Amino acid sequence: MAVLQAIRSLFVPVRPTAAKIIAAPPTEYTIRPVTSEQLRELLQLNVRCFINGDSYTKHTFNYLLSEPTTLSYRAVTPAGELVAFVFAMLNENGAAHLTTIGVAPEHRRRGLARRLLDSLEERLKEKDVGTVMLEVRVSNIAAQNLYRAADYYVVQRISNYYNNGEDCFLMMKSLV
Repeated sequence: MAVLQAIRSLFVPVRPTAAKIIAAPPTEYTIRPVTSEQLRELLQLNVRCFINGDSYTKHTFNYLLSEPTTLSYRAVTPAGELVAFVFAMLNENGAAHLTTIGVAPEHRRRGLARRLLDSLEERLKEKDVGTVMLEVRVSNIAAQNLYRAADYYVVQRISNYYNNGEDCFLMMKSLV
């Protein structure tokens, strides 16, 4: 049974149960690259960030962390706790695709997603990437507000994009 559970964990993300969120004490954060050494901690945080089923699997994160066209950053506390992350993949055409960004529920509303986004965009500019694109749930108003404040704009609504049938907005930003 343990073997089957281990195999299943490679392909199906764990679904956490919703719990009351208590804000973490105020702290400083440092932005650093994500490496495969943080995989276990990344997986645990990922399922806490995306309780509606959008969390990535171990297989997906292994792929992203081993792919040379992926850029990834994490926010950590002074104690070294991973509290936020962002991943983007570079395309051959000079564009990038922001694939996921997540912030621990107890560390939200502190500007961490914006700091990660800004760090990612600076690195993309250094690599001569001209455009960033992403998909965001139509119902995720907080994320849409973050992206709009960072000068992303909606270019298309895509029907039934998510597993539960929800639509997404395709958003883009020029870095030029």
